[in-house]
Amino acid sequence: MKIITNLSELIEIRKNLSEPVGFVPTMGYLHEGHLSLVRQAKQDCNNVIVSIFVNPTQFGPNEDLNSYPRDLERDCSLLREVGTDVVWIPETNEMYPENFQTWVIVNNLTKPLEGARRPDHFRGVTTIVAKLFNAVQPNKAYFGQKDAQQAIVIKRMVKDLNYPIDIVVCPIVREPDGLAMSSRNTYLSEDERNAATVLYRGLNAAKDLFERGVHDADKIRTIVRKTIEAEPLAKLQYVSCADPHTLEELVGEFSQSLLSIAVFVGKTRLIDNIVLQKKN
Repeated sequence: MKIITNLSELIEIRKNLSEPVGFVPTMGYLHEGHLSLVRQAKQDCNNVIVSIFVNPTQFGPNEDLNSYPRDLERDCSLLREVGTDVVWIPETNEMYPENFQTWVIVNNLTKPLEGARRPDHFRGVTTIVAKLFNAVQPNKAYFGQKDAQQAIVIKRMVKDLNYPIDIVVCPIVREPDGLAMSSRNTYLSEDERNAATVLYRGLNAAKDLFERGVHDADKIRTIVRKTIEAEPLAKLQYVSCADPHTLEELVGEFSQSLLSIAVFVGKTRLIDNIVLQKKN
């Protein structure tokens, strides 16, 4: 496994990699969710490149950029175990040179949900992913379903900008009690960690209702809201029952939706989602 920090070295290494090349962009502090993406890339591709970069432009002024968990030595050890070929750890000044002023913006899909609560978040995401794609030139790139809106936005960007890249979205990896794996789970105290299971309970309550034949968007949102509000340590920021392609909120009866939530557990903000779809 090669570990590099220099863009020019990455470009030289990339020239000699047999295709297809898979790419997994991460912000590090890796967990099983990240590693599942790498394993899928290894299964699909001859070579796999993983980037580790805590991207400053996707954090808001009051968010956790400085405290975001980091452990490069551990990350590299885990990536070596799953057979990663190249780990690229870019320098911030190479990704964002002095007087940087060029941005990639996906308009409508970034306005609701996370975009409505985190101004400029997706501008930072799409810009850095575009830059990473330009450098790595992957055939396939792997993202997790946990960041569902991000995956939808990246797919749109790839289509609109004619990137010759297949975007592969892999299932959410969960703890045994259902909590979606996230680097931010490390912020939770023991009581908060127990309370955080309410996210998955809320989504499952909606899924059970949907599978019993209740396909009304307002009723689906209501049962999630009531489940979350019953947990004293949890504060619901939003629950969305939206079209899985346009992210527009659904009204009345529906056959398919992306059901997503953002919840503060203590001071930690967690997100989760499931897809609801009528069976044929």
